[in-house]
Amino acid sequence: MLPSFLAVSLFASVGATNASPQGSTSASSTPPSSALPSDRSVSLRQLPGNVLADQKDVWLFPVKLLHGEHWWPTIGVLGVTAGLVASDAHTAPPFRTTDNFNGYNRVLSGNNSAAFIAAVPAVIYGVGWLRQDSYAQDSALLAAEAVADGFLLDIPLKTITARRQPLSYSGNGPYTDSFFNGSHNPFHSGGFFSDHAMAATAVATVFAHRYRKHRWVPFVAYGLAGAISFSRITTSNHFPGDVFFGGAMGFVIARYVVLPVH
Repeated sequence: MLPSFLAVSLFASVGATNASPQGSTSASSTPPSSALPSDRSVSLRQLPGNVLADQKDVWLFPVKLLHGEHWWPTIGVLGVTAGLVASDAHTAPPFRTTDNFNGYNRVLSGNNSAAFIAAVPAVIYGVGWLRQDSYAQDSALLAAEAVADGFLLDIPLKTITARRQPLSYSGNGPYTDSFFNGSHNPFHSGGFFSDHAMAATAVATVFAHRYRKHRWVPFVAYGLAGAISFSRITTSNHFPGDVFFGGAMGFVIARYVVLPVH
């Protein structure tokens, strides 16, 4: 029910935008006010090149820190993540010893969540293609680009940290030996950070920004991204720190690497 609602809502948003005089970036219409000249050019052909170009910004971020940039946001994200990791022994057991979230977990299982995250940009791209709305198509491609960027960061981090899943423990843990004791296979479930949280937040950020003229879109987009992210904790696939850091990476990559800053 929840995924269906967002798909219909975003479909309506695309339709409303397309019906507006500002709704399309085609040569025969005026681009929306949110599509400023600094918006990057994107297409299916350009997408791989854009992702590769993004990786330079992602992996050279520490250089900016050395030059004194972005210290306070970085300290904030790392501080909250460290605090959540330190609380693993207290935050994991409540979700390992209850069945109160069984229905929630069935709806937002790992497979269902992944399918939904992938379906939203695909549906928007298809709607844009059918209606010849290049703004909708670009939005979907930018969302896909942000997710791809996040995965390329997540793969080495999961390989290195080999973080165990909460569900690999029983009862009350101890949960204190989760790092470097799990699978070093980055495509294995669990690990640091949560790719579901990253992908959901990245997609939400792109659509919330690109369709911010429709005031309900950010609330729906971020609300459902939060629901998907929380499900990674309730299903015991990830610790809260994994989910928070994944969501933070999804937002930062989408907003400050893929989208223009204005």
